[in-house]
Amino acid sequence: MLNKLIGLLFMATLVFSLSATSFAQDKAKEGRVEGRVQNSNKDKSTLTVRSDSTNGQTMVNYDASTKWVSQYHGEKKAAPIEADDVKDGDYVICRGSYDEKRTFHATLISKRLSHSSQ
Repeated sequence: MLNKLIGLLFMATLVFSLSATSFAQDKAKEGRVEGRVQNSNKDKSTLTVRSDSTNGQTMVNYDASTKWVSQYHGEKKAAPIEADDVKDGDYVICRGSYDEKRTFHATLISKRLSHSSQ
């Protein structure tokens, strides 16, 4: 009886540790890229985004499943847009994930709008 209990406890610990490791790895792959579009290449479905905070550039890949929206700073409501609505110089926030080669694939690209001063 004691051997069965120890075996069951061991199996539960093993399953929990494997699932926790898998969850942590999935979480670590999620990412966010934020900055100004330096270059857009519609043929290759990429945006080169320069981060204001790090001065680094990140190549953002997108595809037909990527959701495109525009949103004013500080507002919760976002309006759907097309990829052609994002131009060089626009400020974007991209959410997605990195693959094993550290290539960023966007699932959401949000063009940030600013209120014009009147």
